[in-house]
Amino acid sequence: MRVSISLGGSLLTRNMGAKNYLAYAEALRELRSRGHKVVVVCGGGKPARDYIGVACALDASRDVQDRIGILATHLNALLLIAALGRDADPRIHRRGGEVRRHLDDKILVGGGHMPGSSTDYRTVLFGRAIGADLIVNATDYGGVFDKDPSRFQDARKYDSLSYGLLEKIIRSRFKQVPGDYGLFDLKALKLAERHGMRIVFIDGSDPWEIVRAVEGGHGGTVVSESGLV
Repeated sequence: MRVSISLGGSLLTRNMGAKNYLAYAEALRELRSRGHKVVVVCGGGKPARDYIGVACALDASRDVQDRIGILATHLNALLLIAALGRDADPRIHRRGGEVRRHLDDKILVGGGHMPGSSTDYRTVLFGRAIGADLIVNATDYGGVFDKDPSRFQDARKYDSLSYGLLEKIIRSRFKQVPGDYGLFDLKALKLAERHGMRIVFIDGSDPWEIVRAVEGGHGGTVVSESGLV
């Protein structure tokens, strides 16, 4: 299977230790050893939001805020490449043509690229470039819920839903700003819908949930045109 993974920066930067990067590297290696072709795009996490917050206080433009976030994603990408060692291509990938040419070589790692474009969007762009069977969105959120599970104990997690319903949920509950696109970047969602790429939203706090998202048995939410698993 060809898989493009959006790996939340909040997962990589929690506790800011090497253990996290090594744990995700191990899961990604396992996917590759099972014959899957893997591209992973790293988010910026809390460090990105902290620096963007400083930029806001300095009245920096949206373009500058985006560029700060992009640099944070590159730091995470470099650390993940270091954790993967010889199993990773040493470059930070930014363009679809690059990942298409090098997909068969090693695990490919990317980050942000252009202001105004999220790592979610980069993940879907890479997915389109490689003809991905699946987009995996790994964060600490755990799936898609009908309401905010941190505020409502009766929040219900969807096992599956359509692109259209997900768009409605995002528009009603999340504000999309540099460094924080909420549940998923709407621009990325529309691109995935246009090319019919399934998206699986998982709780990536357990790195092995990424493997289960690809091979089955995950506890997340599947998004597709039909809204059926």
